Amino acid sequence: MVPGISTAGGFLFGGCGLAAAVSAMEGTSGRKAVWATAQYLSYAKPGETMDIDVTLAVHGHQITQARAVCHVGDREILTVNAALGDRELEVSGQWESMPTGIPGPHECSERPHVLDWSGTISGRMDQRMVKGRERIEDLDGTPGDGQVLLWSRIPEVIDGVDTATLAILGDFVPMGVGQSLGIRGGGNSLDNTLRIGRLVPTEWVLLDIRIHMVQRGFGHGLVHMFAEDGTLMATASQSCIIRFWRDMPGPGPSAKVQR
Repeated sequence: MVPGISTAGGFLFGGCGLAAAVSAMEGTSGRKAVWATAQYLSYAKPGETMDIDVTLAVHGHQITQARAVCHVGDREILTVNAALGDRELEVSGQWESMPTGIPGPHECSERPHVLDWSGTISGRMDQRMVKGRERIEDLDGTPGDGQVLLWSRIPEVIDGVDTATLAILGDFVPMGVGQSLGIRGGGNSLDNTLRIGRLVPTEWVLLDIRIHMVQRGFGHGLVHMFAEDGTLMATASQSCIIRFWRDMPGPGPSAKVQR
């Protein structure tokens, strides 16, 4: 565990944990992931070593069903189940479309760094805000419409995106929750389910973040991940525990954030 795959809070970024587990299962099975779902159980911190134990529960002619247990010693950090494989069929389709009329990544301003992200996974990303609140002052407790649009890339990934990259980029429902509620906060992921379609060459990925609801202290939503040509490459759905940023004045638990 190193800071470069950790959050500003000093623990493993959930998307990086899912990415590592999926990569381990793809490498072990020799097949590409179709879907993978992670349940986050505990925190791994920089300086620790996280082992990944892969089990190929069913290894068929076309599909492998697998699971990975990620742990630090006897402490289980996350468990991931997945299906991997390919089936050559003549039929295909895409019914979810990328939002139209939006500016390209180089026409958008960089996502502002509200917290100190230097040396963390967020500091390694290049993100451009298409739709969302760019100033801390705009997080005033006024609810939004539940949608955030964000161009995103990891500059170190220079040969196009893969499943692991999308697992990392898909972990932004908590950020969307804070934006949608208008609070200075976000959340800790309870889970993340990644569904992978067709990967195409692209430098930037459009994250179309949709927050469905926030109730009982938890937020629920999904992220559509589009290539620059409009191909829907993957979706990620999550639930998270609502958290407020520490030492950040503004709307807190007592603020009126429900519509």
